[in-house]
Amino acid sequence: MVSGCDERDPAAVPFPPEPGSAREWCAVAVARLGRDQPEAALEAARRAVEGDPRSGAEDAAEWGYRIASLAFERLGRDAESVAAAEEAVRLAPGSWAARLRLGTALRRIPGRWKEAWAQAGRAVRYAPEEPGPHVLVGDLSLLRGEYRQARNAYRQALHRVDDHPGARINLGLTFLRWERSRGHHDPAWPVDPRATGRARRALEVWSRQVRVLLAAALLAVATAVAAGPSLVGEARTGGGAVLAAVLAITLRQAHRVRLWSYVPAMLVRDVWLAVGVSVTLVAVATYVAALATLPGAATTLASGSPAELARSPWSVPAGLVLFNGAAVLVVRTLTEAWRGRPVRALAEFAAAGGDRTARRDTDVTLWLVAVRAWSALAAVAGAALILSDSRWALPALAVPGALRWAHDRAGRASGGHRGPAGDRWLTGVTALLVAASLALGAAAAVRALELPDRFDRWAWQAGIGALVTVVAAYVIRSARAWWRGAPGPWRGSLVMCENCGRGLPGDVGPPVGLSGQVRQALTGARGVVLAYADQTGPRALAVGSVGSVGPGGELRLIAADDAWRAAERDPRVAVFVSDPLDRRFWAEVRGIAIADAEADVLRVTPKHVVVGEYPGRHQGRVRPRDGRPSR
Repeated sequence: MVSGCDERDPAAVPFPPEPGSAREWCAVAVARLGRDQPEAALEAARRAVEGDPRSGAEDAAEWGYRIASLAFERLGRDAESVAAAEEAVRLAPGSWAARLRLGTALRRIPGRWKEAWAQAGRAVRYAPEEPGPHVLVGDLSLLRGEYRQARNAYRQALHRVDDHPGARINLGLTFLRWERSRGHHDPAWPVDPRATGRARRALEVWSRQVRVLLAAALLAVATAVAAGPSLVGEARTGGGAVLAAVLAITLRQAHRVRLWSYVPAMLVRDVWLAVGVSVTLVAVATYVAALATLPGAATTLASGSPAELARSPWSVPAGLVLFNGAAVLVVRTLTEAWRGRPVRALAEFAAAGGDRTARRDTDVTLWLVAVRAWSALAAVAGAALILSDSRWALPALAVPGALRWAHDRAGRASGGHRGPAGDRWLTGVTALLVAASLALGAAAAVRALELPDRFDRWAWQAGIGALVTVVAAYVIRSARAWWRGAPGPWRGSLVMCENCGRGLPGDVGPPVGLSGQVRQALTGARGVVLAYADQTGPRALAVGSVGSVGPGGELRLIAADDAWRAAERDPRVAVFVSDPLDRRFWAEVRGIAIADAEADVLRVTPKHVVVGEYPGRHQGRVRPRDGRPSR
């Protein structure tokens, strides 16, 4: 292991004053993680874990393994991160921080989502007052598309820490009904997502190749028939031969799909993958129908009249074959824009306090709002044109107010950047939408006031021109982002917040330590009381004694069966003890009790320690002013 911290480096975190102190090494490791030095933090954590046991290294072993797990995670070494987190859980099974660290590490391992979910549930059960476990539950739910459960978990976290950026941003994504890029894959499946990804890729390639091939073939057939109507037979024969190529493509891509048993579930989870497969099958059927009806359309094709061709029955299957790709793209763009509650999401992104991930998601969400506004204006304009009455365009005047409302909700998410969220293209498109809405509204007003028709015509030309310009700007912005590999104005550019924010996650905090006096009281006392809660309320029962206190502060209780059953019902317990040597001293250790059947003890991991003294005689009575003792 190579250390990233050198004594000669002025920016590096200094070594602890006591080189053998395990807790000091852990504190150094946390400081190095805060400075984004995971390799140096890993070296410090290793020294804390592998130090001299007499120096107290065992006292910080569990802490050191948690820090090492986070360092491994930031270095991209996920398997080692899980191994370190599992060791931390083995040392302190009742530690909510260790359970949270293990769950966070397991979520990155393919096929281990269920284990991560179990660890997150334990962390919530052990420390419901902490925000971290609730955030992990929300993240795991969001990855599966369980939006209501994720929303409840994030709200639980924000109820505890109102300014948690990860919970805020991901809560906004639940309102948008966000889907990750591998939406076809259920994280709970015991299969590598790369395998299902290859199956999805094969289906996509098959769909794209077949549709492009059929469109090109039908276009060639139509061109040949238009050039010479007598070539209908040869054109149909050549078009039919293309179906053999379609069969070859199908067999080739089907061979690449190794997980056919998962394909139906993949199609259910990924709607657009299912749409692509369905459209391809429809394209094949309509291509055959177009070839079958080709002789009847030969005369129309030869005439070259667009009006006659549009009225021909042959135009329906031909149009489905030639333009299905563009139609699916338009439908997908509009459907994704109208999905979810973007204004509510913008409010959550703004509450994240200008985080970089929040700014990116705000940009994308405002683009979705812009597409909504464009589609609403296009629908209003279309209705007015179909009904030949410009007054139907009057609702277009509501669009500027809706856009202003959305941008106001984005507010602080811009973080001081130019424009609503730092995108000049978005600013220009917003201005064009406002201009289009005003122009369409002016056309409606002109018609209502019965002004000259030329004003109506000018307003319509300005409004339609602005809408067309918006489409062109959207296409150029999308192509530019695709070419550069940058986030584009589409839903797929939304990102989930993972480990974002200014501070380190709560699962690398130090464990609760026990002072020497508390250890002495626990090991020497014979009257130990275990407090717990059940369905009827709080209960307390006497346990035999504390068998031992581990180096990390873990209590091993020799208790009766009632205590075991109580710990199984609710692991949150409190151990009360008084010092047999100093009878005025008492201590209460609140923690998590885990039954260890092999050692026949209850293992209690401390979460909080309270110490105090019983009142003495001078504190028991208060003398009033007349000198008589009070009763």
